[in-house]
Amino acid sequence: MNQNSTGYQQPPEPINSLLNAPSTPLVSLAPTQDKLLLLSQPSLPPIEELAQEELRLAGIRINPKTNGSSRSQYYNKLELTDGKTISPIKKLPRKAKLKHLSWSPDGSHIAFTQTKEKGLELWVANLETLEAKKLTKPILNSAITGLPYSWLSDSKTIVFKAIPKGRGRKLKLDVLPKGPIIQENKDKTSAVRTYQDLLRNVEDESRFEHYTTAQLKSITLDGEEKKLGEANMIRAFSPSPDGKYLLVYTIQKPFSKVVLYDRFPFHVEIWNREGEVIKTIAKVPVADDIPTGFGAVRKGARSFTWRTDVPATLYWVEALDGGDPKEEADFRDQLFAWKAPFGAAPKPSIKTELRLGALRWGSDDLAVTVEWQWKNRQMRTSVFSPNQPEKGKKLLFDRSWEDQYNDPGDFETIRNKYGRRVLLLGDEGKSMFLLGDGASPNGKFPFIDKLHLDSLEKQRLWQSEAPYFESPMAILDVKKLRVLTLRESAKEQPNYVIRDLVTGSLTSMTHFPHPYESLKGLKKEIIRYKRRDGIELNGKLYLPIGYDKDKDGRLPVLLWAYPREFKSAEVASQITDSPYQFPHLSYHSPLHLLTQGYAVLEGFSMPIIGEGDEEPNETFTEQLIMNAKAAIDTLVDMGVADRKRIAVGGHSYGAFMTANLLAHTNFFAAGIARSGAYNRTLTPFGFQAEERTFWEAPETYIKMSPFTHADKIKTPLLLIHGEADNNSGTYPMQSERLYSALKGQGATVRLVMFPHESHSYQAEESLKHMHWETVSWLNRYV
Repeated sequence: MNQNSTGYQQPPEPINSLLNAPSTPLVSLAPTQDKLLLLSQPSLPPIEELAQEELRLAGIRINPKTNGSSRSQYYNKLELTDGKTISPIKKLPRKAKLKHLSWSPDGSHIAFTQTKEKGLELWVANLETLEAKKLTKPILNSAITGLPYSWLSDSKTIVFKAIPKGRGRKLKLDVLPKGPIIQENKDKTSAVRTYQDLLRNVEDESRFEHYTTAQLKSITLDGEEKKLGEANMIRAFSPSPDGKYLLVYTIQKPFSKVVLYDRFPFHVEIWNREGEVIKTIAKVPVADDIPTGFGAVRKGARSFTWRTDVPATLYWVEALDGGDPKEEADFRDQLFAWKAPFGAAPKPSIKTELRLGALRWGSDDLAVTVEWQWKNRQMRTSVFSPNQPEKGKKLLFDRSWEDQYNDPGDFETIRNKYGRRVLLLGDEGKSMFLLGDGASPNGKFPFIDKLHLDSLEKQRLWQSEAPYFESPMAILDVKKLRVLTLRESAKEQPNYVIRDLVTGSLTSMTHFPHPYESLKGLKKEIIRYKRRDGIELNGKLYLPIGYDKDKDGRLPVLLWAYPREFKSAEVASQITDSPYQFPHLSYHSPLHLLTQGYAVLEGFSMPIIGEGDEEPNETFTEQLIMNAKAAIDTLVDMGVADRKRIAVGGHSYGAFMTANLLAHTNFFAAGIARSGAYNRTLTPFGFQAEERTFWEAPETYIKMSPFTHADKIKTPLLLIHGEADNNSGTYPMQSERLYSALKGQGATVRLVMFPHESHSYQAEESLKHMHWETVSWLNRYV
């Protein structure tokens, strides 16, 4: 392969064919829980799709022609199955580019959008007749991320965001500047993380207002359309469960040039079905002064949401510590409730000692709260009575979220008559159900538990058994104990089955074939080993199909990882994978290299541990080196790896890891770093799990930055980056500057910049070229 060739290149076979292979359909369970919707996706999009005009405004990326997201994945075929027959949805649009799919509350219809050249149309499909029809012209406004429409509880009406009538498709602006761009700060602390796509000038502000301004409308399945309220910059909206009210967020001016749109000022209002504002709940100011650190939140009210189990009761949270987790406080948050018709004053509900995270609603007497605290990774799960909050909370679990072995699982929910998720209750409201991964020293074995609320005792109803890995997806019948699971093995493609927990019988719901014929027989082994300080580590070792150690000898190996920070050495050693899972081959996966004679150690342990008051990153480099050396020594001792032919690679923080390992060791023959950040002084207000600023820990920032050690990198390094990367901190400039530094030091380095690509690459041309670059680089240096 000539790596100096110009233009996009094709990877060798069978990698090229693997990338062209059709993907397995995604699956969505009907609200009636008796059918599955199969959603097929087309092959990889061409680069011309990503190359369309794109506006990058305050954290959103808009295609001005469609007024929707400029980077979307679509479905091109919809099918319904009951496990016995598969029925296609007919009369779909030609050249289907379907997105934003959702079920009606009663499960009789699905709605979705169709992306046309000049906009998004709203469609519905009747699941009795299996026929689709168009409801609107291409007028939907989907500029802001999220579903641009919502079903009402009657399953006959949809509320959607439309482009205001009479608004021009494209905003015409005077390109001649009126003056300099000025920002000023006076005595206000505004420490924010490093964001891309911020508003830069008044022209950007005009574009943002133009494309986010939307008109709410309602439309029935018969096509009867009605305007609701006045056009505004609608950030989001949500109908009450009974469909009588709308909770509407409207963005306000002035905009900010230092934070993304979700921190802009906004108003929270309650509208009636006619679009009239009946209450203004809150006027929230710009949030450019949120304190630093994880667990910091806005001052005042936040997280407005409808209670899902009653017709129309609004809840929200207010910080009691000024939003600053560093402040001493007996209570961090207060929950408030306001019941329709919103005449009386809102009522205070429970207070939480930690930061309030999730809420799950069940009944007047039962709701679940999840609280958390960053500094010790603490997570508390409790129950309380929404109608009698003065009784306080009853603690269920108090644990570290890092501890996978003691993870109790997530509470199962079910759709109610409003189409909203509520807790699934058993024994007349006296028990709930937990679905968990079941991590253990022997691997993951998913389970279903029943939690008895009176005694808080857990009853194991079922657990996956070797040689299968079977994950519970939904409890279909709480009395008959019928469960939908996703069942797979090391050799068998995942498929959906209905499991009877009483009899143990299985009923197949899908029959997906093996997705990659050329990799049939691929084996995965979870290997275990220790690093120098005694910390137990593990990794997933894949060997080329048909490999015989005695006959084939030692192999070239790629080590691929992503570092993670831990506050406990014990939990850092936990096994969080299963030897019985089917190997998943994503478009970005390094496992494609198995077809070229390489072994791959994927996801090998890269824990960075700091117990007690010690910050993990204080010994980041030292721990990286210990982790890598332990993995290499193990592979060499196994007789699998040739010590002189080992490469290391990673994506994002894994790329950062790669550059650091090459700067501080001579373990490797080559490195591959994709979409990384290499100079931490360019992310001065924190990165990854580091919440200290550069000025609080300058030595740590500098020591961790491979850019400052570029003169030590002597190993050949392949740098790959998307020119349009919008991930916080990983500016494309990070790779460009490291390349320049290495080139200036005479290092062997190659920089590949993909036009129009973001943090993860999407276009067929880009992904195929990425694999071509990878194989070429490893063949040359490994």
